[in-house]
Amino acid sequence: MDKAGRDSEVSMQIVKMGKSIRLDVEHMCVGLNVAKSAGSASTPRVAASVLSWLKSNTSEGAAPGADPAAADGTGVRVAGVLRPYTEILLKEVLASIYSNSSEEANLLLVGPKQKQVMSTFVGNATRFVDAAPETIYSAVDRYVHDFGSLEIRPDRVVRATDALLINKNLWKLAWLRPLESEKLAKTGDAEKHMMLGEVTLESRNEAGSGGVFDLS
Repeated sequence: MDKAGRDSEVSMQIVKMGKSIRLDVEHMCVGLNVAKSAGSASTPRVAASVLSWLKSNTSEGAAPGADPAAADGTGVRVAGVLRPYTEILLKEVLASIYSNSSEEANLLLVGPKQKQVMSTFVGNATRFVDAAPETIYSAVDRYVHDFGSLEIRPDRVVRATDALLINKNLWKLAWLRPLESEKLAKTGDAEKHMMLGEVTLESRNEAGSGGVFDLS
């Protein structure tokens, strides 16, 4: 059959599956609260998420909110009492990052709800409204602070209670085996392909990043 919009159905499905797997990898890195595990003969290895590394520069809700026991990916965060996301909380963590690493976080990842909250932060600047007809500007996509500036990026896989301040130079996806497709034996008319890859999240210095947690 000649399907509209594609030369090969198999190639299109491989591309779609590759995008899905990459989204799963992103979710593993910034959307989960999991510790690393070496695995065993019967259980798979598990990579530590960003949340299990961050300890030096964090703000969490009241008890039982707590950081992982060590900043090495071996523990998990303990959820605390939820509180509103405020500019004061963000500034406290930004100052802590600069004090502990002399560097700056350059990316802020938040879910849709907290992105809308951030767009209400006023800082110390006066906002100007473009008088173009039928246009309203209400979004904030960059936050300039005392120690640098942040790109604010909404991320659907980040937990709704988190605001992650990331130094992109201090994190890396370390691939043991790059993601690739391998053709398997056919079953009747059905073509089968296997998508295979092995990756972990490498933290080069967790003190250069931080997070505001337990946000309502």
